[in-house]
Amino acid sequence: MCSCNQEGVRCAEMAMVCLTDFEEYAKEHLSKATWDYYAAGADECCTRDDNLLAFKRIRLRPRILRDVSASDTRTTVLGTEISFPVGIAPTAFHCLAWHEGEVATARATESLDTCYITSTYSTCSVEEIVAAAPNGYRWFQLYVYRDRKLSEQLVHRVEALGYKALVLTVDVPYTGKRRNDIRNQFRLPPHLKVKNFEGMFQQETRVAEEYGIPANTLDPSISWKDVYWLQSISRLPVIIKGILTKEDAELAVEHGVQGIIVSNHGGRQLDGGPASIDALTEIVDTVQGRIEIYLDGGIRTGSDVLKALALGAKCVFIGRPAVWGLAYKGEEGVREVLQILNDEFRLSMALSGCRSVAEINRNLIQCSKL
Repeated sequence: MCSCNQEGVRCAEMAMVCLTDFEEYAKEHLSKATWDYYAAGADECCTRDDNLLAFKRIRLRPRILRDVSASDTRTTVLGTEISFPVGIAPTAFHCLAWHEGEVATARATESLDTCYITSTYSTCSVEEIVAAAPNGYRWFQLYVYRDRKLSEQLVHRVEALGYKALVLTVDVPYTGKRRNDIRNQFRLPPHLKVKNFEGMFQQETRVAEEYGIPANTLDPSISWKDVYWLQSISRLPVIIKGILTKEDAELAVEHGVQGIIVSNHGGRQLDGGPASIDALTEIVDTVQGRIEIYLDGGIRTGSDVLKALALGAKCVFIGRPAVWGLAYKGEEGVREVLQILNDEFRLSMALSGCRSVAEINRNLIQCSKL
């Protein structure tokens, strides 16, 4: 993205002012199949789009004359302090957007001192990610497979590497229907692999693949008993990602997990489900502070972060915007995306009369507009 004078002599890079700028850059510069993969929602994309629209329906009730000359965006997740309440959600195949892939993402997140949830479907291995950002704060996102040994081996690897929590994704007993991926016959290019599974499958050229691994590897029989199984093989805290109802939130608490990520998988699974932010309130009210509640889906501005925290989220996680940052400038691009959100969040806090994260509460939300 550049602007040139009339003679075309000089080309100055345009400032990236907001996350939408990164989105536009990524759409212009990524291949169609790659862009469609990242952008995809399930079926008609109603839930994907509503993740964004739902935040716009929420209005704030700012307080004034509160002396906001100093502000503090720090918070904690699972007892660990991070610089501000925005982390990186688990998103697959970062090497499609930038040659260094998840290694660049890990370095950027480490430099901003926040949390990076590494995806099982990374195009860099968990070992490479730790080597690139040894001081980073990381959780690991996990699926349960028909062959439990696959999941178990991954758990033991990340625990030995110093990952601090397991994020069990529970909304994918089957993969949602993403129409453009089907039209594009999406496959990873030959030079890329799901690195965490290297050498773990018997490779047969005729075996159908689904997003980089053999089809039908995910286990649709996954149930609450698998939470107990996961707790039996690891001492790491378990966070469940993909809860959208108060009933399942209560079951999560009863099964001894340490956190919930309120998430609809970026609208990529069940189309017609609620926007993540619309599901948050009933879950927070049900959990009543017994475990931590986080959220992903639809975060695009600092005021979005503020709204999610006001409704009870402890921290939010961004998926697609991190990939847009990678597509722009790799590690530097991800840093810029996070820094813009940090700056916008700090400004939104101050303009709402909040000096610290602890002062953010539901009184900031104009309830009649929900």
